Amino acid sequence: MATSGVETLSPTKQFLLTYLMPEKCYDRFFVDINFMHVPCLKIVLSKFAGVWILLGVVLAQIPQVWTVWKAGNAEGLSLTSLLLQLYVLTEPVVYCMANNFPVSAWSERVFTLLQTLSLVFLLLRYRGDTAKGLLVVVAYCGAVLLLASSLTPPSILSGMQSSVIGAVVASKAVQVWTNYCSGTTGQLSGLAVCLGFTGSLSLIFTSLQETGQSLSTLSHALASCLCCLLLAQIWYYRYRTFSVKEKEE
Repeated sequence: MATSGVETLSPTKQFLLTYLMPEKCYDRFFVDINFMHVPCLKIVLSKFAGVWILLGVVLAQIPQVWTVWKAGNAEGLSLTSLLLQLYVLTEPVVYCMANNFPVSAWSERVFTLLQTLSLVFLLLRYRGDTAKGLLVVVAYCGAVLLLASSLTPPSILSGMQSSVIGAVVASKAVQVWTNYCSGTTGQLSGLAVCLGFTGSLSLIFTSLQETGQSLSTLSHALASCLCCLLLAQIWYYRYRTFSVKEKEE
């Protein structure tokens, strides 16, 4: 029986070649059994970091939204921190919209942006300010449309772009300070913080590969450190609460 000249790839190989490595690196790893080939390792790590960043962007706030919704309160969450996160997510979206980038270039950020906007609304709603929450949502949508329109001077978008780095760090720092002052992390989701931490690590790697040591790399490093501090606070305050409950019983 004649065979076609087209090689049939296994599902595993097809997945690896599509998402993580070129064929030459596949041959290095799985044909030559050389897993220490530095150029190919860099390629795989860069691809993996890119996939993880995308997953982090899409999934980052889902655990936090679920935690707040399930508990029926947003205790421990900082409104200032959430608004700073919303600002960080808004900048690339309005920039892409203003410059007529294809929707595929920024659609995943809209998903995370909507999650964060939902958290802002839920926080205000559970504080008894539902009307204020609705007003914030409407005002925010209006501001996005205005910023993405031709009425907004390019200098404003440039200013937003340059201030995002500080806003990333500030959003984490504000939440850390809120936890410290209140002595609890409340409904802060450990899984959401973990996703933020691993996302920051991935951004550090890609930033080093693309630009070397830069202000952007430093900001991602600071964000990672603050995420570690948030995780430590979650463990400490919840462990302390659990210990107190055990003693009372």
